[in-house]
Formats: sequence, C-alpha cells, structure tokens
Amino acid sequence: MDYLPIFLDVAAKPCLVVGGGPIALRKLNALLRAGASVRLVAPEVAAPLAPLIAKGQVQHVARAFSPEDLAGVRLVVAATDDPQVNLEVAQAAEARGIPVNVVDQAHAGSFIMPSVIDRSPVVVAVSTEGASPVLARLIRTRLESLVPAGFGRLASLCARYREAVKQRFTIPADRRRFWERVLQGGVAERMFAGLDEEADALMQSELAAGVESPGMGEVYLVGAGPGDPDLLTFRALRLMQQADVVVYDRLVARPILEMTRQDAERIYVGKERNNHAMRQEEINALLAAKAREGHRVLRLKGGDPFIFGRGGEEIDTLAAQGVPFQVVPGITAAAGCAAYAGIPLTHRDYAQSVTFVTGHLKDGTIDLNWEQLAHPHQTVVFYMGLSGLPVIRAQLLAHGVPADMPVALVQQGTTHMQRVFTGTLEDILEVVERERPKPPTLIILGRVVELREKLSWFRTPSHPAQGATTPILPAG
Repeated sequence: MDYLPIFLDVAAKPCLVVGGGPIALRKLNALLRAGASVRLVAPEVAAPLAPLIAKGQVQHVARAFSPEDLAGVRLVVAATDDPQVNLEVAQAAEARGIPVNVVDQAHAGSFIMPSVIDRSPVVVAVSTEGASPVLARLIRTRLESLVPAGFGRLASLCARYREAVKQRFTIPADRRRFWERVLQGGVAERMFAGLDEEADALMQSELAAGVESPGMGEVYLVGAGPGDPDLLTFRALRLMQQADVVVYDRLVARPILEMTRQDAERIYVGKERNNHAMRQEEINALLAAKAREGHRVLRLKGGDPFIFGRGGEEIDTLAAQGVPFQVVPGITAAAGCAAYAGIPLTHRDYAQSVTFVTGHLKDGTIDLNWEQLAHPHQTVVFYMGLSGLPVIRAQLLAHGVPADMPVALVQQGTTHMQRVFTGTLEDILEVVERERPKPPTLIILGRVVELREKLSWFRTPSHPAQGATTPILPAG
C-alpha cells in the first residue's frame, strides 16, 4: 500500500485550486461538498465555473499561480493543463508542508483524490493509487448498488443511540451482537424505505429487548423481472442477498435464484397450469409464519409482483397479521420482453395506449372486455395466453380486429433462450403449430409489431451457453 487512506476535515478551511478548466471544476466541486473555503487561481476559467464565482461560492484570482498564493492554505490541488505549472505548484506546496494533489501526475503530489460514494455521514472512497482513475470509478459504480442512499440516515440514527447502547450493554461483545442484529434487520430496512419514525420506534423496542430476542421478522416481496439478472434493481439485489428464507416461483430464472444467499432456506411454490406446488392461501400463510419466527423472508416473483403476480393478496394477509413487509417492483414481462424483441409498446404513429390483460383460461372461457381490446391504435399484451390463444383469436376477430393485425409471440424474453415468432391474427395459430412455443410466452398484438424487423437489437446464440437462463423447477 503506497498511500495511507485518511479523511481530512476541510470544513471552512482555506483550500487552493490552481487551474480553470473542467478538471479543476471536478476537484473544486469535491472540496465544496466537503465544506471547504476555496480560492481559485487561473488567468481564465471555463464557463461552468462562472456561476460558482458569481454566487460567491468560490473566490477567483484571475492571474497565473504565484507561491504567495499558498499563504495560510491547508490543502492544494494543481489542475492546470500545463504539467510544468502543476509541478511548480506541487514543489512550492511540498516546501511549505502543505498536502498537494496533482491531476494526472499522482506521484508528483503528496495525496490523491479517490472516487467517492457519498452517503453522508457514510463516505466510501475507492482508489487505484493513481494507476487507473477510470477503474476506480467503475469499482465505485459496482459498490453503489451495495450502499443504498438510506445508509446516511441509518448512520445518523446509530449516532443518536450510540450512548444509550453503551449504557444498555456494558460488555463489548453484547454491544457488537446488538448492533449487528439492528443493522441487518428491520430497523435498517425501515430507514432504507424512508420510514424514519417506524425505525426509531423499532430501535427503542430492540434496545429494551436486549441482545438475544429475535423479534418479528419481515417479508420482502421482490419482483425478479422477466429473466435477465442485469434487470434487477439495486434494492432487489440487496434484499435477495440478506434474506434467510427464499420463497420462489416457477418463472424465476435460475441465475437470479443463485444470487440469493447460498445458506438460505429455499421453498418452491411455483404454479403451472393445473399443477400448483402450493395453493395461494398456503403461500400467504407460509410467508406470515416464517416472518413471525423472526426470519427475513424473500418472496421472489417473476416479473412485477403487482402485475398478475397476486402480490396484493400476499401483503393483504401480512398486513392483517401485523407482519412487516416491503415491496420492490420489478420489470414486468410486457416491458422487458417487448424491449428485447425490438417492439415498442407505444409509438406516436401506431399506438397511443397499451393494455395488459391475462389470457389465463378459467372454466374454458376468458372473461375480458373484448370491445375495448378491439379498439384501434393501441397495443394489447396478453400474459399467460398461449393455451387460450384460439379463444383470444376468435374473440378479437369477432369483435372487429382486422385479420391482418400483427401478432408477436415472445418466449422466455430477455434471456439467452429468447425466441420471437411473428404473424397476423389470421395465421398465428399456424405459426404456433409450426414453431410450438412453450410457456412462458407473451403475446403482443398491435401495429407496433411491424417495427420489429427494423428495431430488433437483441441477439441470442444459436446454441445457448451453459448456464443460460431457464425457468426454475422444484428440486427432485
């Protein structure tokens, strides 16, 4: 390690930036965020710097650098586009014992400025010791998903209770176990969700309970999206990796399931047509029971839990039983599959609205507002409609939809197993007979399907690679 990582207090301290270009602006903004009193020395400044100077946030000295500019300065940044000037600034600062950073000449200065994740008072700094600032930024980007914005508020809550926790737990080991439980449990999750008052109340309850009480758990209702793991949200990924019980559906892609904790208990509750591993009422009761045992329960559902996912029924049961929960939306199949198939759901020239409907058969019928679905200038997306396609086709034709209306079938959309078949309402059953698509397959009806040939961008390999995304089936 060539550099000692430290955090400097520069609030209200005089700091000097030499240079007036875009790089100087980046360094200057970092100093301003830390509360520094900044003086800028440069004959001319770039346009973005002018507002800061006009508002008095930065003092501008419009001339070349002079060693006298270092009087009383706590920290210096040399950020001109002239390496020789930067070197002169660095040597003058070093001679006076002032820390100096030299842009693009790391070893010419005494410190380097890292790439920063700011969740004040939580601050994470990433450095490659000057070897590759771009790599440092890429690492920071990956860490962003692991450090939610609410971490700053959580740190502030910890600061408020620090003395109370010290008095409650005099043994350091007990104090550590308490903080570990709080920072990985309901208190933290409520802060991340913006429920500060609930977090505060729960913190007081945890403090009164002591070290060992597991208390009530929580349920995370998370949308896993249509299949591509890269489409998960940051919050979904974080909750997936901390839950100790995972309750998952058939449509959750295997690579996504593998992103949950390896030591978590996994419970398959998938549903297929006429074959339900567990009834919905049993799933509802299971989630509540596991949470009451003190577990962090991940309810992982394909797509979005509130779009044909019966998520509303599950949290209705949880709310009735007083079980804490939170909902993390996912990219619904219509949005994901259409995008990866190159079919915009709306388009100024083709469709001014989009309708999501379920094509799931019940008692041999599909109870839909066919007149509304037959309205022109819209896109209609049928979920779970493959087996009912003959009925859907017949009803749409009977209600006036033109026989030449384009139709697309998207099988396992967004994954490397994706297949897209197109036709018209007239011949789509022949396409199904010839291609034999399998669930999960989404049906898209509308003139926007005509754009696929021009807009298609996602390519799948001829032979899927090992580990390609496939629906999860129960063990055994």
